[in-house]
Amino acid sequence: MDYPIKTLNQLRPILQGFRKAAGLTQAMMASHLGVTQQTYAKLEANPAAASVERLFRVLRVLDVDLTLAHTIGLPPVADKQEGTSAKPQRAGPARTQAGTLQASGTGKKPEVQRSVKKTGGVSKKRENW
Repeated sequence: MDYPIKTLNQLRPILQGFRKAAGLTQAMMASHLGVTQQTYAKLEANPAAASVERLFRVLRVLDVDLTLAHTIGLPPVADKQEGTSAKPQRAGPARTQAGTLQASGTGKKPEVQRSVKKTGGVSKKRENW
C-alpha cells in the first residue's frame, strides 16, 4: 500500500504506523538502530529535524521502500514573450513541478544487527548514528 506524503508534518504518523504495524516499540526500534529509546522518541516526534540518512536508516529497519513520483497534469507555465501557455521544459526541476513522496511497507519483519559497544564490561549503546 502507498502512502503519499506531501508535507513533513505527515512523516510522524506514518513512521509511527509502520513501527506499530511491524510490532515494534520505540525501545525495540532504538535497539535495532543502536541508540537509546529517548533518542529514537525524539526522531519520531520530530522527523522533519532528522537527517535524510537517519530517516533512511529508520525506513530500512521498518522494511519500508521510498518512492518518488512525479505528479502528472501540472498547470502549464506562462510564456513571458507572448503571454500564452507553454509546456514546462525538461531542462531541470526549476519550473513548477510538484512531486509526491510515497512510502510503502512490505509487511516483512526487519532483520537488523545490533551495534553495541562494550566498555569495561558494561554495554554502551552508540549514539552517533
